Order: sequence, then C-alpha cells, then structure tokens
Amino acid sequence: MSQDTILLAHGSGGKLTHDLIRAVFVKHFRNPWLDRQDDAAVWALTASTETRLALTTDCYVVQPIFFPGGDIGRLAVCGTVNDLAMVGAQPLYLTAGFILEEGLPLVDLERVVVSMAQTAREAGVEIIAGDTKVVDRGSADSLFINTAGIGVLPAGISISGANAQPGDVVILSGPIGAHGLAILSQREGLRFSFPLNSDCAPLNGLVDAMLKADARIHCLRDPTRGGLATTLNELATQSQVGIEIEEACIPVPEGVKAACELLGLDPLYVANEGKLVAIVPPPAEDSVLAAMHGHQYGQQAAVIGRVTSAHPRRVVLRTTLGAHRVLEMLTGAQLPRIC
Repeated sequence: MSQDTILLAHGSGGKLTHDLIRAVFVKHFRNPWLDRQDDAAVWALTASTETRLALTTDCYVVQPIFFPGGDIGRLAVCGTVNDLAMVGAQPLYLTAGFILEEGLPLVDLERVVVSMAQTAREAGVEIIAGDTKVVDRGSADSLFINTAGIGVLPAGISISGANAQPGDVVILSGPIGAHGLAILSQREGLRFSFPLNSDCAPLNGLVDAMLKADARIHCLRDPTRGGLATTLNELATQSQVGIEIEEACIPVPEGVKAACELLGLDPLYVANEGKLVAIVPPPAEDSVLAAMHGHQYGQQAAVIGRVTSAHPRRVVLRTTLGAHRVLEMLTGAQLPRIC
C-alpha cells in the first residue's frame, strides 16, 4: 500500500479495501480459509463426516442508523445471514456485539434491537449470544454493531468465488443501486420526487430455493460495498476468468438512474444489501432463473452476461451503444459508511 494512514476509502469495499486486506490481514493471519477470499469460511466438522460448517463476521457502522427501507439492526442481521448464504450455507445462529456511545437515546437502541429480532425471525435464525460496551461521548458515532454467524452446508454444495468457468451464465437477482442512494439521500437531506428505499433483505430463502432447483451453482456473491462492478471483478480475479456483461440487461430503477445522473454517480458501483450475483453452468440457467422468479427477492432476476476465457481477471461491459468498456474495481470512496 502507498498510504501510511487509514482513509475512509479503505472501507469502500473497492481496490483500497482489497489492498488493505491482502497487505495487513491476510499477510499475518494467512491460512487456507482466508486465502479463499469467500464471504464465509467453510470446514468439515470431522474428517469422517460430510457435515460442514460455515462461519462469518461483519461490523456495521452505517450513518444514519435509520434510513428509508431499513436501519443498522436490519442491516447487521441481513449482512451476516447473506454472507453465510453466499457459500450455500443454511444460517442457524448469530451473535451480536454493540458499541454504544454515551448519549445514545435508549428509545433508538430499543428500536434497533426490535428490528434485529424481526429480521432474525424473517431469516429463520436465532441471536444466541452478545456483548455490550459503552464508550465516551464522541468516541463512536452513536452505535456500532458487530455480528457473527454460523450455518451448515448441505452435502454436495460447492460454492466459491473461485469456481466460475468459461461458458457460465451470470445472473443478477434484481435492480441495483437503491441501498447506497437511500443512505446518501437520508444523510445529506436530499429530497427526490421518486421514492428511494434500501433493498436490505435476508437472501438465505432465495438461495435455498435456487439450490433446490439446481445444486450446480458455481458462485454466489452479494454486491454490497463497491457495487456490482467491484463484485464481478472479485469473482473474475478469484476464478482467473473474464466476465462480459450487457448494459441493456442490467436492471436499474428509473429513480436510481435519475439520482445517479444528478449526483454524478455510476449505479454499477453503488452498494446493494438485498441482491446477489449467481454464476451457473448453462444447463442450470433455466431452472435457477425460474426458482428466483418465484421468490419475493428474485422476481426481477435477469441474465446479465457470461464468463469467458478471454481477458482473464477483467470485466467488460457492452454498452447500449455497442461500445465496450472495461469495468475496474472501485477506486476511492464513492459513498463511505453505507453498511
């Protein structure tokens, strides 16, 4: 890394975040699970059993803590549930750690906790352990939450960002960009003539339906920080393949398009919290897509591109005008502290 100090952009989920993880955390914690760079670590319970567990953890520092379509509590539960789902695991139990700033209204804390309980019920998980710390006024921004989650993997499931193969189909579960713009509009007091609500949602039910339709799913990833473009770059790099996508096939709500044009943002790099990218072999395309269309969080799923052996580790967008544009991983911080 060229920087000597941590910048907000190190939390963007883009290139600086990946550089930081590789240069500091993976360098010193290195092991086979971290080397995979998946959303959750997976291991067999014993050498003689097919039962496998998945474990993940995440921290949530979003500001404001309440926003259209969600709050920091719903975000924390959904984020951890989704990390487990993205390796094909069935989430079971979560932990929750709270860092509370002196002066935080108790009514706000209870509102967040109620939201977490409701979201956990929706996802079918239990929050079974936790911790609380209170820090001096000014030492935190009202409320930070850490969650960890554990789940189990059904036999025969093998999902990793390293599994994409040339010829595979790239599927997006629905319209992108709503979460990041909902946070931005609330934070900056922006008012639009159209609604902008976060898409924050637990995706384990959607993944379960997809796997029941066809277990041959190669990759799953939720395009959170860094957006769709950064997520596709992660998958292309992990699998050492190229990815080609069609701009005309990517669903972007009209409100998101209008807000991005007004603010000078690219919706391909705006964060989402209730969408996923699936990479599947061609024989599984129709059954997986049909299963997604039958679920509330995948009704607008669409094929947006294919995996290719050309230009390994690169993502290429074919624009609506027929031109080709290389999509790099996000650099800088388009929208910091959005999760």
